[in-house]
Amino acid sequence: MWVYEKKLQYPVKVSTCNPTLAKYLIEQYGGADGELAAALRYLNQRYTIPDKVIGLLNDIGTEEFAHLEMIATMIYKLTKDATPEQLKAAGLAEHYVSHDSALFYHNAAGAPWTASYIQAKGDPIADLYEDIAAEEKARATYQWIINVSDDPDLNDSLRFLREREIIHSQRFREAVEILKDERDKKKFF
Repeated sequence: MWVYEKKLQYPVKVSTCNPTLAKYLIEQYGGADGELAAALRYLNQRYTIPDKVIGLLNDIGTEEFAHLEMIATMIYKLTKDATPEQLKAAGLAEHYVSHDSALFYHNAAGAPWTASYIQAKGDPIADLYEDIAAEEKARATYQWIINVSDDPDLNDSLRFLREREIIHSQRFREAVEILKDERDKKKFF
């Protein structure tokens, strides 16, 4: 199904080692509204979504994996030269003790990723509204990370991700309207 290009969807640059900023980005790696949860949510929901919009869930779910790769790259670059003392000062001591420099799916507070983050009701319109909310929450989180970041290089990539969340939200809104129109059509037998 996928063709993997050995490059990021958008370039990721960081100005300096910054474990604190990495800790914030972990929210988008393994948090409830992060990229992993979004990718799995959409690729799961596609099985019960009408054919008219199934491609949308496939496309956006796949793109979310590309965003996950970007976030992982950001976290790696922000922490690769960090000392254990810097990680401790950034609130990442527990992560370091359990995982060293390996990435692990948890949120910024350290709570492990859980499948309960993924919602699927089986009602296409309810699921799409869930997806709109997920995209809007991710957009807000990216904005808040940008607000606390002092890294102009990284902020460029974060703005790209924030804008993609807006596009995804718009596409899901369009899908809701398509399904509402389909639902409201008179059926003749």
